[in-house]
Amino acid sequence: MSAPVLDVRGVVKAFGSNVVLRGVDVAVAEHQVVALIGGSGSGKSTLLRCASLLETVDDGQVLLDGEDVTDPRVDADAVRRRLGVVFQAYNLFPHLSVLENVTLAPTVVHGRSRAEARDEATALLERVGLADKAGEYPDRLSGGQQQRVAIVRALAVRPRVLLLDEITSALDPELVGEVLRVVREVAEQGMTILMATHEMGFAKQVADTIAFLDAGVVLESGPPAQVLADPQEARTRQFLARVIDAGRL
Repeated sequence: MSAPVLDVRGVVKAFGSNVVLRGVDVAVAEHQVVALIGGSGSGKSTLLRCASLLETVDDGQVLLDGEDVTDPRVDADAVRRRLGVVFQAYNLFPHLSVLENVTLAPTVVHGRSRAEARDEATALLERVGLADKAGEYPDRLSGGQQQRVAIVRALAVRPRVLLLDEITSALDPELVGEVLRVVREVAEQGMTILMATHEMGFAKQVADTIAFLDAGVVLESGPPAQVLADPQEARTRQFLARVIDAGRL
């Protein structure tokens, strides 16, 4: 097998006396989707923040295309330019139009021409059904539309890996589907994705690998059919039982 695009090795992260990640290993191969599942406080979001260098790891390594990007000599900003990150909050610039939000990083950070960035942004917005909203400002959009713009903005930098952190958690239930449809299409087109999600049914359909985090440890990892339908660990079974009761699987 070729080396993973993103390889998290033995990552430890603590905030004061609270150890959130306790030696986490997660690898994401080219064109693969890895879904992180687990309860609140299990470490999913912290893992994504460490992978995107928004948090400094206390031990372990994060490798991007084989390069140890947690080495303090590495230019963290240069690494982040190779990643696309979407959070629960849309984080769109309210004073910029949809098109301006999407073209900002490609032009200012990546040095592409305005014409090239505009053409690519328009094509991406068309793909997610928002071409007619290009001139609108974020406060004129629904939550689902804003999150789709946030995904497009992440894709516009042509990332090596797309990191998605519970991107439907802040949405009303009727808006979740429109965002997940976009992620499904992006995955089908071959994007490499590491995502944290509470949407088990979606993870079952889209992910190649599911990793269950519990108390900062990857307790179980494997294909969706194994982890979700035949979990080996008692804690995984307990978690999934609660998920089923909540109607998420």
